[in-house]
Amino acid sequence: MPSQRIVVIGASAGGVEALLEFSKLIPSDFPAPIFVVIHIPSESPSVLPKLLSRVGNLPAKHGEDGERYEPGTIYIAPPDRHMLVHRDGTLRVVRGPRENRHRPSVDPLFRSAAAAVGNRVIGVVLSGTLDDGTAGLIAIKQRGGIAIVQDPADALHPSMPQSAMEHVEVDYVLPLDEIPRKLSELIDAEVRMAAAAEPGELMAMENRITEFDGVTLQDDDRPGQPSAFSCPDCGGVLWEIDDDNYTRFRCRVGHAFSPESMLGGQSDVLETALFSALKTLEETARLSKRLAEAETRRGHEWMATRFQQREKDARERADAIRRVLVTGSSEVPVETELAAKAQ
Repeated sequence: MPSQRIVVIGASAGGVEALLEFSKLIPSDFPAPIFVVIHIPSESPSVLPKLLSRVGNLPAKHGEDGERYEPGTIYIAPPDRHMLVHRDGTLRVVRGPRENRHRPSVDPLFRSAAAAVGNRVIGVVLSGTLDDGTAGLIAIKQRGGIAIVQDPADALHPSMPQSAMEHVEVDYVLPLDEIPRKLSELIDAEVRMAAAAEPGELMAMENRITEFDGVTLQDDDRPGQPSAFSCPDCGGVLWEIDDDNYTRFRCRVGHAFSPESMLGGQSDVLETALFSALKTLEETARLSKRLAEAETRRGHEWMATRFQQREKDARERADAIRRVLVTGSSEVPVETELAAKAQ
């Protein structure tokens, strides 16, 4: 008889290697569906289902909107789409607002699974940078589900597991090679069928926002309290949500940010502004130089000196901005891992 449980997995940088190893260790008779979100660029084709099916013990495929999920299959969120679990046993694959600067994002999958099946969901956070998946694990625990994280010492990139451990009462912290066995034990265990509380309005509202529900987006009743910050993606007002003492943000049109992704988004906004300022200063310096040369030819030395000083000031300011930009850093791109594994 198929398991009454489902498994949801989230990963980012280092997640390709982790999922490949996981697929080799999970038994071929695993009696539950497994849903996976890994951060990949929106414009990149995903070869992950092909890789997992080739090396692993279970078939893997991209989730399709409206399909009924089956036990013993790994469903992977396709590029540029969130994957959600519905309580009627079907999937939604939607192009909703980015969450934590990603689409697909881990939190929407985890949150939808918690709302759909309550204490029958097992959430797993594997290797990754920043903190996507933490809010989703909070939702799973609120509904009585089980939380597992890869031991940060065992992960190529420990930030996602570490964030989950700091903010969630996780049930198991395990090295990767022990997670499949633990999942098999949990799947075989009897599920406590006491009726769990219905998902709260916040959880239900956020699921509707992810699905781009027009009625919800037009409603003036937003989750959380208005904050002093603006959305890095669209510039709109952000609402601050305190979720079990884990602060996160969501804007009117649905963009959502964890603390780390909020800082990352603000860094991107700052970088865009700095490049715009650099461009303007470089153009100011060139124009000032041209005007100084023209005034010199006309014999207007005092005007030429004025424009030369403006050129000097613009170049000094441009050099200062350039030094700031040179020190910037970025997340390890998962698409590099995918490309390497596809060779």
